[in-house]
Amino acid sequence: MKSLIDSGPAATVENPVAGIDQTKGDFTYDVAYEFDAGTGLSARTVDYISSVKKEADWIRAFRHQALQVFQSKPMPTHWATRDLENIDFDRIRYYLASGQKPKRTWDEVPEDIKRTFERLGIPEQERKFLAGVEAQFDSEAAYSNIKEIVAKQGVIFVNSTEGLREHPELFRRWFGKVIPTGDNKFSALNSAVFSGGSFIYVPPGVKVAQPLQAYFRINAENFGQFERTLIIADEGSEVTYMEGCTAPKFSTATLHSAVVELVALKGAKIQYITVQNWANNVFNLVTKRGLAHEEAEIKWIDCNIGSRLTMKYPGVVLKGRKARGEVISIALANDGQHQDTGAKMIHAADETTSNVVSKSISVGQGRATYRGQVHIPKRLRGCRNNTECDALLINTNSRTDTYPAITVRGDRNSIQHEASVSKVSEDMIFYMQQRGLTEGQAMSLAVNGFINDLARQFPMEYSVELKRLIDLEMEGSVG
Repeated sequence: MKSLIDSGPAATVENPVAGIDQTKGDFTYDVAYEFDAGTGLSARTVDYISSVKKEADWIRAFRHQALQVFQSKPMPTHWATRDLENIDFDRIRYYLASGQKPKRTWDEVPEDIKRTFERLGIPEQERKFLAGVEAQFDSEAAYSNIKEIVAKQGVIFVNSTEGLREHPELFRRWFGKVIPTGDNKFSALNSAVFSGGSFIYVPPGVKVAQPLQAYFRINAENFGQFERTLIIADEGSEVTYMEGCTAPKFSTATLHSAVVELVALKGAKIQYITVQNWANNVFNLVTKRGLAHEEAEIKWIDCNIGSRLTMKYPGVVLKGRKARGEVISIALANDGQHQDTGAKMIHAADETTSNVVSKSISVGQGRATYRGQVHIPKRLRGCRNNTECDALLINTNSRTDTYPAITVRGDRNSIQHEASVSKVSEDMIFYMQQRGLTEGQAMSLAVNGFINDLARQFPMEYSVELKRLIDLEMEGSVG
């Protein structure tokens, strides 16, 4: 029998924002792994991963070329430098798996892994409102299933390993095209050692009525998770994809470095929703980008809670006329945390529209940073962008920064930018306390009001989960 390792008592939740109990994922199980690449990154590590997966020669060559790019690129030095220096690539375990093929029913999933996902409520969510679920445990998907009615529509929803093996022509056409290997040091790292993630293809005209969901769980210490997700929505199709992320808290650093590529063909719509709830020892360094063709729409909805450092800037390349891109984000930075998040909107066709709405909350000595890029070339006309960055400071020692980089050339386009910083005042808390609320309840009410308009953008199930953080203990947090 596998033993449950408690990482400490889960008595109180420390976050002031409505939604996620940050202690919910703070547990781990002893697991006997069948495949283990060991620690450290080298050509031998890449060969081990490729051999275990029985990959085609072109994938192995792709990995080795990416490893060379990763090794040649220096560590980023422009921001978050001190935090990044704490990553020791020689101590990380790059591939751990209990098996290669995901199970199609929960009864088939190994008991220790199944207990993890049952404790996180994933099977229950699938029964209630999801069209399909993929549950990844460390490096590989332990469970993957899609409802029969959706599969009959021709929708493909598998993990990336199965996508490469079973749909190579479709997968290879777009793989690495939206985010090239050399885009940045961590996209190169992912390209060298990627494992897991989702592959979705929605046929022309098919509108998937219920969300597809993936859940990414880190269980092992000194581990790096490098999922690779590719979603292709063919002409006139629509799909919503949701991902949740958790990891237990360890004394050593954990690395999460994903790459997500979205392709929305003519008139298609993709909505990608993330609720991350990483432990505060996780370095969350991901690259996410979508390619929107003519009259297509890509929308990122992002909730960043937890992690020691998050660097994430979902982007949309508006390639086709009348394409639309949107990023809606909420970020919470607590003590010892830095949420460096934002958005990138690259206009590449006439009459394209982009919208960015970012709200951040900084607590204690937490730091929240908005870092955005909007680019509209001179040759374009009829393009529009709206960017809103609002920050809420809970304490006098908390910090927020905004770095918008907006480049608009020509006089035939429209852009507007708004930013605000506010602080929860003692007078406001005192006023609510006079009406019978505790300090914690008053603080939670103030924070909930700050994010409420964005919380409504989440599907009901996720919105309810977000709002649960309203009840957190906030005594003594005003000052």
